[in-house]
Amino acid sequence: MTLNDENGASSNNKLRQCCVLFDFSEPLNDLKYKEIKRCALQEIVEHLNNQSNVITEPIYPEAFNMVATNLFRTLPPSSNPNGAEFDPEEDEPTLEVSWPHLQFVYELFLRFLESPDFQPNVAKRYIDHSFILNLLELFDSEDPRERDFLKTVLHRVYGKFLGLRAFIRKQINNIFYKFIYETEHHNGIAELLEILGSIINGFALPLKEEHKQFLLKVLLPLHKVKSLSVYHPQLAYCVVQFLEKDASLTQPVIKCLLKFWPKTHSPKEVMFLNELEEILDVIEPAEFQKVMEPLFRQIAKCVSSPHFQVAERALYYWNNDYIMSLISENSKVIMPIMFPALYSNSKSHWNKTIHGLIYNAIKLFMEMNQLLFDECHRKYQAEQETEQEKLAQRDALWQQMEDLAARNSKLTLNDDEQQSGSGRLSSSFSHPQQQQQQHRQMNGTSGGGGGGGVYDRRSIQHSST
Repeated sequence: MTLNDENGASSNNKLRQCCVLFDFSEPLNDLKYKEIKRCALQEIVEHLNNQSNVITEPIYPEAFNMVATNLFRTLPPSSNPNGAEFDPEEDEPTLEVSWPHLQFVYELFLRFLESPDFQPNVAKRYIDHSFILNLLELFDSEDPRERDFLKTVLHRVYGKFLGLRAFIRKQINNIFYKFIYETEHHNGIAELLEILGSIINGFALPLKEEHKQFLLKVLLPLHKVKSLSVYHPQLAYCVVQFLEKDASLTQPVIKCLLKFWPKTHSPKEVMFLNELEEILDVIEPAEFQKVMEPLFRQIAKCVSSPHFQVAERALYYWNNDYIMSLISENSKVIMPIMFPALYSNSKSHWNKTIHGLIYNAIKLFMEMNQLLFDECHRKYQAEQETEQEKLAQRDALWQQMEDLAARNSKLTLNDDEQQSGSGRLSSSFSHPQQQQQQHRQMNGTSGGGGGGGVYDRRSIQHSST
């Protein structure tokens, strides 16, 4: 049976046969019929691969109906909705149980799109906005095999349907916006960025304002998300593609990276340093001069980081010939910024590897401009001496305050003792009537008049008898 049988009847019947869905959550149910469907799908795929002129117009509605019926479905809930981010090197992905059928449906769809007989003008009646939205929703599948097929399929659709390109870009933007500002959870960000990397590479020059806004409002905020490590290589590639297209975007990109620079997440800092080096590899010298001061202030902080991987990654910049040429051309600005961090950490950093890298960077600075290096060294020593004097003055002031507080404390104690002594003296020379009154109070008698109010030991004893 072939796809181009008489009137397309047999092919349509086979495609309709493949629209029957099975429950793969029960592996032992309907084994016979599952195998029949798998063989039918495989047969159609092989026929598309081996034969020509097999895609005729009556096939399109049946083929796209079969694809939509099998692929477009509600994805199961995430296996780890609020837990740690997925690590492809350590975590096992959740695989789609119906993959034995889905694999051949994806292959059939892909062969259909790539066939020389494929007619976009006919297919556009079926691949519409609704079809694209359903296709994009599948990118959240946890199965990496499905996302890999989807990536290729969407790229082919983008290439063949010019009228859908703007819509596809807009909907991908919406997925990113939701990911950044609402959920921070989506399984297909890396694959979507990979598609965009290829799309950006094909952008015509000069870049449209829409594309620049996509970089500044969508791609750069993706650096804020905590699961950056899952898709960072693809994101960095997209950013660099933009800068190769339009060098004037360099300054806003680097300023945005510095704004989002992680404060307490060292692995993320290393990722930012990796991306920054990729950007510096393609930066224009004129654009470099606009950002070098804030940029190298941040690099100086990284060199001083107690986390050795951050410091190590920053010091690797001194092994990059192009970056060193940029530093050499602007050494009068950069060396004074970097010298204090390099010199202080050459003595104080705990990691020996960092010491070696710092000595290498200092040596390169010395060879670059000995006079400037000596000037930076003298300035650094003068600042250190000034700082030591300030610390000594501060310690002296604190010592004076402590001494003054101690003297005040002694004076207060002496005053208290004098007051208590004078109180005792005055009580010994008090009026006899006052002494009698105090004596009565000590004996439990009241100082008031009237015998009814007087109680002493004798009266108590008399009353008790």
